[in-house]
Amino acid sequence: MALTIILVMLVLLLLGYPMIVPMLVATFVGFFVYFPMLKSDIIVQQMISGISPVALITVPMFILAADIVTRGHTANRLLDLAMTFFGHVKGGLAVTTAVACTLFGAISGSTQATVVAIGGPIRPRMLQAGYDDRFTTALIINASDIAFLIPPSIGMIVFGIVGKVSIGELFLAGIGPGLLILVLFSAYSVWYAWHNKIPLAPRIGWADRFRASRKAVLALMFPVLIIGGLYAGYFSPTEVAAIAVLYAFILEVCIYRAVKLKDIPRIAYSTGLITGIVFVLVGTGAAFSWLISFAQLPQQLIAAIGLADAGPYTILFVISLSFFIGCMFVDPIVVTLILTPIFMPLVNAAGIDPVLVGTLVTLQMAIGSCTPPFGCDIFTACAIFRKPYLEVIAGTPPFIIILLFATLLLVLVPDIALLLPRLAFH
Repeated sequence: MALTIILVMLVLLLLGYPMIVPMLVATFVGFFVYFPMLKSDIIVQQMISGISPVALITVPMFILAADIVTRGHTANRLLDLAMTFFGHVKGGLAVTTAVACTLFGAISGSTQATVVAIGGPIRPRMLQAGYDDRFTTALIINASDIAFLIPPSIGMIVFGIVGKVSIGELFLAGIGPGLLILVLFSAYSVWYAWHNKIPLAPRIGWADRFRASRKAVLALMFPVLIIGGLYAGYFSPTEVAAIAVLYAFILEVCIYRAVKLKDIPRIAYSTGLITGIVFVLVGTGAAFSWLISFAQLPQQLIAAIGLADAGPYTILFVISLSFFIGCMFVDPIVVTLILTPIFMPLVNAAGIDPVLVGTLVTLQMAIGSCTPPFGCDIFTACAIFRKPYLEVIAGTPPFIIILLFATLLLVLVPDIALLLPRLAFH
């Protein structure tokens, strides 16, 4: 059965169908060929149950909040704030880019929105300051992927639902690795500026820093509301998502007035399109997951590759490698829907903390978004910066190496991810 499903999916992918079609067709083929005695409405029931969890309500709300702030002034205010504090140090403009991407990621939760909102205004400044175009583009792409880890994260929401893991704990677990990657990217940026003799920018006085901080303070309330509300236990992830939409509306429409009321229907329409795609993927993935679980394919696969008696480090290494390779070629959400049901029984049997696994998986999703051949942020950068594919990916290898090093540190030192959830929930 496993061979049949794989062949069906490969053939349809090679024929050029989007991933949802191979996954759905493989589900029907496996169901009707190998389990003809079962009622066909089971597949529909599984698809409906897949999109029924209350936690999925957060997906359209976080997407809507991200769409609103991406069209407003939030990104520029965060960028100006980071520039006043880091712009004058060696590699300061590159460090500013990484910091701004992290801050905006904590607001939008979207890597592609971060590429657009931060990359658009910062790239000309970096080129003018003497940074190489390949380094600049690669930094923007990879720093934007910190948005996958810093809450809110749609990737963590999907993993939490499929793997039956607390989304609140996953949100908090992503903060440590996200800040670790920020530090590593900043250190590499400083070295790059020193090695390439990038000139220093003028130091900005405390008066200008205070002015930029005052302008950005309302934007900085986004991560305070999301992270602080979860950490203190005041809000559930669903409530946080609703508050994020309300706050984005008040900030950009009523205070900054960068978004007009007439723009809201168009933004909502865009959100609806993206949400529809995500929900169809999740529903299809739920049916696919049920099929392979009912057929006990995860147990057979794990036994075939000798993981049944493997230690925690080996299991984490295999999971990380599988998701890393998968996300290089396929949409990260699809990879999560397919691989999570395969590995979670093994994770639970081995006594590995599922929150750690979810953080590792989300990190691989982040790496896959900026890794050739099919990282989604690469194509976003091609469109936004009007650069050919090969030029966009030319500077990515050092950053991918840094991200893989962060993966190794996370496996060896789990408290990087687990400390905050342990303090908040245990």
